[in-house]
Amino acid sequence: MFIGEYNYNLDDKNRLAVPTKFRKFFNDGAIITKGLDNCLFIYTKKEWDKLVKRLADLPISQAKSRAFSRLMLAGAMDVNVDKQGRMIMPDYLKKFAGLNKKIILAGLYNRLEVWDEKVWNKYQSVTDKDSGDIAEGLVDLGI
Repeated sequence: MFIGEYNYNLDDKNRLAVPTKFRKFFNDGAIITKGLDNCLFIYTKKEWDKLVKRLADLPISQAKSRAFSRLMLAGAMDVNVDKQGRMIMPDYLKKFAGLNKKIILAGLYNRLEVWDEKVWNKYQSVTDKDSGDIAEGLVDLGI
């Protein structure tokens, strides 16, 4: 389970360190893909397989299903974690998320999200202000 917020830097070779306590989950590698809200998603192989099965079940006759599948699958890259716990951030994903040197890794249970620090801070300030409205909207979801 991934939780928490972590500050890291992309090095000159586009390597991103994974928090030490999470590295064991990526022994078999990881999948990085385009995420939502201008971030990237990092999945373990096990969690990625679960997601792929759900995406494969979406109806291809619906444009939004096709678009979401393309976003997640065509945008994905299989990466390895080196002995120092770093993974290389592919250039096209770095560009997609507008990543600069300062990065935020956010743990969201079954995935990590990779954010440019400035984008994260802006997103958080808006979300913090709207937290009451967001919480009230979750009633429809049974939360």
